[in-house]
Amino acid sequence: MGITIIKIKMKTYCTYDLNLASTLLTIGYKLIELDKANIKKVKFIFKYEKGIEQSATDFWDDKINLPAQTLFANQKTCKNRIYTDA
Repeated sequence: MGITIIKIKMKTYCTYDLNLASTLLTIGYKLIELDKANIKKVKFIFKYEKGIEQSATDFWDDKINLPAQTLFANQKTCKNRIYTDA
């Protein structure tokens, strides 16, 4: 009896911007992976959910208010994931 592996293609939202990634994480979007293939920058890959693009637009338009301590804790989490092998 063999093992069957099923890959499900998940729709994602990606950004290279650490501050946007930290903001999306703080809002509640799920960070599923970091792509470190490019040694000069890291791609943050989020599970695509309804509203994520609008949240990104609101970030760039400076329309988001978030708890500062939570935002900075999530930024630290993102940085830790960048600099670890996991």
